[in-house]
Amino acid sequence: MIAEEFGRTTLGNTGIKACRLGLSATYWPGKKAIYKAVDSGVNFFFVFSFDRQMVAVLRDLFQSHRQDMVVTTGAYNYIWARQDVRKTFEHRLRQLKTDHIDFFLFLGVMKEAEMPPRVVEDLVRLREEGKVRGIGLSCHDRKFAGRLASEGLLDTFMIRYNAAHRGAEQDIFPYLGAHNPTLISYTATRWSFLVRRPKNWPKDGRVPTAPLCYRFVLSNPHVDVCLTAPRNMKQLEENLTSLREGPLSEEEMAFMREFGDAVHHTKKWFM
Repeated sequence: MIAEEFGRTTLGNTGIKACRLGLSATYWPGKKAIYKAVDSGVNFFFVFSFDRQMVAVLRDLFQSHRQDMVVTTGAYNYIWARQDVRKTFEHRLRQLKTDHIDFFLFLGVMKEAEMPPRVVEDLVRLREEGKVRGIGLSCHDRKFAGRLASEGLLDTFMIRYNAAHRGAEQDIFPYLGAHNPTLISYTATRWSFLVRRPKNWPKDGRVPTAPLCYRFVLSNPHVDVCLTAPRNMKQLEENLTSLREGPLSEEEMAFMREFGDAVHHTKKWFM
């Protein structure tokens, strides 16, 4: 069972109700795992174009439960080039066999120059046409994301946030209050580094579990949804326990920040 106050939320100003643990099928956990997530109360899904398992399950679910499913996807920034926002959006509609996308983002923005006015204009137009509920970007430039949040034109932000990467607490979260955008986070385990013992950590010292990493992220009220990308059913079931266990205690929070610092100091070069 999901703890309602901890595990459910309203996404920004959209009025959309969603589970705070969102699912990505990037690592192909299997269709059964995706259906299991749905049966467990997960209704927020992040979809890449190559996620054939996710696409197949959502097509099936959309036949009778489209109004209950929250889908986020987007066009890709390849740094040296970028996908056309409108064409990618229309392709995703056909791919998912739906008439609308809940949140459509420009994905993988590393710096401000990679988010030209034309991209923003195309996103805004989709929202004005009523084809999407929220528009925004996934961004590695925290200060740029924070400025965009303060301006209010975009209403959805997908960012990296975990116990080892807490810069959003200074660069982004303070700027969310004015316009109340939807905030989606990813890499709660820092690509699994937060569930491994770093070289500078005591051999007999405690190491976090994946659910502890998700609970760290979800304990921050600025985060609406934290994405999880399990590789199999076992990992999914383990990650789902984070919703039942609720927010971290003060002791758990202190431990996660200390461990996160140790991981960050060991792997400073890694995003």
